[in-house]
Amino acid sequence: MRHGAVRWLAATGFHTLRWVEWGPEDGAPVLCVHGLTRNGRDFDPLARALAAEGRRVICPDLPGRGASDWLPRGDLYQPPVYVGALAHLLAKLDAPAVDWVGTSLGGICGMLAAVIPGHPIRRMVLNDVGAFIPKASLERIRDYIGVEGDFPDLAALERHLRRVHASFGALSDAEWAHLAGHSARAAEGGAVRLHYDPAIAVPMLKGPVEALELWPIWNAITLPVLLIRGAESDLLPADTAERMATREGVRLEVIEGAGHAPALMDPAQITIVADFLRG
Repeated sequence: MRHGAVRWLAATGFHTLRWVEWGPEDGAPVLCVHGLTRNGRDFDPLARALAAEGRRVICPDLPGRGASDWLPRGDLYQPPVYVGALAHLLAKLDAPAVDWVGTSLGGICGMLAAVIPGHPIRRMVLNDVGAFIPKASLERIRDYIGVEGDFPDLAALERHLRRVHASFGALSDAEWAHLAGHSARAAEGGAVRLHYDPAIAVPMLKGPVEALELWPIWNAITLPVLLIRGAESDLLPADTAERMATREGVRLEVIEGAGHAPALMDPAQITIVADFLRG
């Protein structure tokens, strides 16, 4: 595993986007982009597997998460700004083709990037996110993302993650410990906090939450897509996924025992992604 960084320009100046990467530096690149409150280390099991096949797997921390810089204003934490940061990363890679794996917010960023003229995206995996996101699911996310505070220790933080992310699926104790270990930052007195800027909640807290319609974006995407849906997902409704899957070049896989969003840590889920990216 290696670490990388790139300076990127936002309306407020230059900031640093950081990532971890796996596999040979000359391997065909795969960009793995995490969900709203998560970080790039969520993809460690998938990245190891793809790296073993010779792929170069880059897993960034979006602005305000993990090792990447926090932004000076909470209203900047929105997908177009994230896409701007990721565009700098794509430019730094300077690869003719890049595969994209996006979980939730990472998938929204992928869809937005895939309609920009001249983008290098070859194939895309959308993990439990699609062309329509119901209001109720966004309200659920708003309610837990707005909670900020200290946890007395890492075990307490892990219990919090197990509760709010129970829909990730049947993860092992080691997998929950992995997620918790990379979701914590030190606080005073030995306490820990979640490893993201609390201000990422600002766009969702500034007014009423409404359903998100992305059909015009989706309809403009022409590349091959693997659409993964947790069977119990409230964020990607079954009818939305089925409608998206009617388009040529779209493959739908439903993961039993998971909601929003399948963790992509299970060997069977990793195999689904790896098989698609070989195409």
